[in-house]
Amino acid sequence: EETYPDIGLLGEEMTAQQQQLILSSGETVWCLDPVDGTSNFAAGLPYFSVSLALIHQGSVILALVYDPIRDECFSAERGQGAYLNNQKLTKKEVELPLSRTIALIDFKRLTPQLATNLITSRPYGSQRSLGSIALELCWIAAGRGHIYLHAKQHLWDYAAALLILSEAGGHARTLEGKPLNSNQLSPCSTVAALDKSLFEQWTDYLDK
Repeated sequence: EETYPDIGLLGEEMTAQQQQLILSSGETVWCLDPVDGTSNFAAGLPYFSVSLALIHQGSVILALVYDPIRDECFSAERGQGAYLNNQKLTKKEVELPLSRTIALIDFKRLTPQLATNLITSRPYGSQRSLGSIALELCWIAAGRGHIYLHAKQHLWDYAAALLILSEAGGHARTLEGKPLNSNQLSPCSTVAALDKSLFEQWTDYLDK
């Protein structure tokens, strides 16, 4: 705020009315989640992050996700690629079938039917739920996991990380097949993968 006092700040701790007023103003805004993975942080589980996105005309143009435990800073500027501690994230084709992938999935917000199907007809090799949306998406961008699913994310959870994933060459959409919107406050689902072939296999499974 000291460096850019003319740019508004949108955060989770604000009231819904304040959030809507800031986002609908049409002005450039910072979108901040100071601790993404609050329950991990409170429990001493070393997996949480700080997430900051600059939203201009409804699109994220600058993104930072910082992991203070590992001193890792993921960053991206629209059209300029994604970086981890100033080293460019270079996409590599995984060349794995969906059945051998590591899936980062939050089960607790899925519908009972989908959660049951993912257990009884498991399409992936193994599953993790780590507890920081922003950091999980950045790990997908860095190849630390292959496919991703979360049923209910807010703008401050995903805004920065999705630009980082996109600039790393990754892919994302909602469970309903829609693109993710950086100009809305209503929560949405996220399906993602870095590898295009795995993304298509993953979305094909979910669409069925």
